[in-house]
Formats: sequence, C-alpha cells, structure tokens
Amino acid sequence: MAVRQLVNDPDDLVAEALRGLEQAHPDLVRCHADPAYVVRAEAAWPKVALVSGGGSGHEPLHTGFVGPGMLDAAVPGAVFASPTAFQVRAAVVAADHGRGVLLIIKNYTGDVLNFTIAAELAAEDGVEVRTVLVDDDLATESTEGPGRRGTAAVVAVEKICGAAAERGASLDELAALAERVTSSARTLALALSSCTHPGESRPSFELADDEIEFGVGIHGEHGIERRPFAPARKLVADLADPIVTALGLTPGEQVIAIVNGLGATHGLELSAAHQDLRAHLSGLGIEAARSLVGSYVTALDMRGCSITLLRADAELLELWDAPVRTPALTW
Repeated sequence: MAVRQLVNDPDDLVAEALRGLEQAHPDLVRCHADPAYVVRAEAAWPKVALVSGGGSGHEPLHTGFVGPGMLDAAVPGAVFASPTAFQVRAAVVAADHGRGVLLIIKNYTGDVLNFTIAAELAAEDGVEVRTVLVDDDLATESTEGPGRRGTAAVVAVEKICGAAAERGASLDELAALAERVTSSARTLALALSSCTHPGESRPSFELADDEIEFGVGIHGEHGIERRPFAPARKLVADLADPIVTALGLTPGEQVIAIVNGLGATHGLELSAAHQDLRAHLSGLGIEAARSLVGSYVTALDMRGCSITLLRADAELLELWDAPVRTPALTW
C-alpha cells in the first residue's frame, strides 16, 4: 500500500502543482504548461535575466523563487529528475530581456547536461547565455567524479544575484558574483528519516530509532555514514564544524547562515536548531550577520535539516538585504 499523500495521480502531480502555484500567486508568476516552466507575471525592465531549475520535489526551490529581486524563470522537471534541454531553452527565450541570461545550475549530472545543451541552443536563437555551477555540498567533496552536489547555497546565489540584476549588473558581473558566492559557501545535511517518492509504498532508506543519516543529499540518496541520534545542539555542531573548517572561517568573520528544513521538519525544530547554531558559531568567534530559517530546499517529506554558511562582507550583506518578492521569499 502506498504511503498516504495529497496526490491524485503521481504522473499529474507536477502539472497540478504548477497550476496551483499560478492560481495562488497570479500577481507574481505565470506557468507555461508545455513545455513546463514558470516566468515572472510582469516583464522586468531590460536587465539580465536569471533562470534556474531542476527536479521537482524540492519546493519551494526553484519555482517559488520567481519574482522581483530573484529569478526571472524557473524550470521544473519530474520529481527528482532534470528538466529537458527543450524546457530550459524555452524558459531562457521567454525570460530574455535583451541583455542576456545567467543560468544557475546545481551540480547534478542531468541538470548540468541539459542546461548546458539548452545554453547552446539558446545561443543559436541569438540569446547571450552564461552558466554558473553551484556545488556547495561538503559531503560529496572529492577530486574525482562530479564533485560537490548543489544544494541550499543555491538560494543565496539566486537571492544575491537577483538583487544585483535588479540594480543593472552586467552578465559578466553577475556570473562572477555567482561564482564568488558559490565558492564562499558550503552545506551539510542530516536526515532523521527518509522521503517517500509519490506513489511509492516505502521510503528511499530506513533508519533505526537511534540512528541518523549524516551527509544526505536532496534526492533521498544515502548519506556518507550512519551516526547515533543525539540532542540538537550536538547534531548542529556536527554539521557546522566541518563547514567552518572547509571555509577557513576565523574569529571576527561574519556569515549568512541558512538553517533549511528538508521537507517534514517542523518550524519549532528549525528555530531551535538555529539558536543552537548561533550559539555554537558565537563560541567560535563567528557572527551570524544574517539568517534564513525554514524549508526552502526540500527532499519531499524527508525529516532533517541542512546548514549552509556563506562567508559575508558588506557587499554581500547589502545585496542579501535588498527587496525581494516571490511566492516563497519576500522582504
């Protein structure tokens, strides 16, 4: 028997969700059905356009981040599957305002392949396209293979570059900024329980009551090891310390901290984890100058969280603070 979910037909879930997104936010987004993509409801002034996307099941990423101050278009694939190059190409052409398009790509093989092909096709349509690869997941740090996966740091890339685009930054400037943010951020995640794909009867992996999965990704894949369950303050420290080391953060530095729920983690838990994180960083002499707490890059109904730290300076903080208005992120 399948796990009970608010689903009519798993094959129709993404299309129905896109229609529901547009109906809930008609002032912000328009959803194109075939090929599927989401664009801003009102055309932006002639600026560089930002386009991102990836498999569904990570909502509100990316479709929930379309709007002033963030993305101009987002391209959803099937659940945990890359959108096609044809979808991405159509979104790029629809979003282009005449000053070029920056494609923000999470480092997964299907996304990299299809977004790269789409960039080449869009160039044939006369659209100037640059790409940036977000690869922040410390659990998959390796000199071999595809390297670090792209996870919650993509929210910071889209927010900061979205603000710079609204201010008139050029395509080259935005590409350099996106690479700078990516190189200055790292993420680690853990799961208390796994996710269940729509229509399936079992989760992608199972844990004993006294176990957690450390170093998970956002597609229900296994982490890098099983660890004993522990109080939140220890789990948060276990996530934060390797990130601090990897970024070479030292006393006196500032960070933007993202405490992200993976889909089924309650806001109470995330807020408690956030206070644990700030206390831990303070003990290291590091200031969380800005924080984002909530479920922004999810893995369906996975219980757990990720922590992202981004080394911050005055410029990045100013761009982070700039106005944004999307279905999932507004200030």
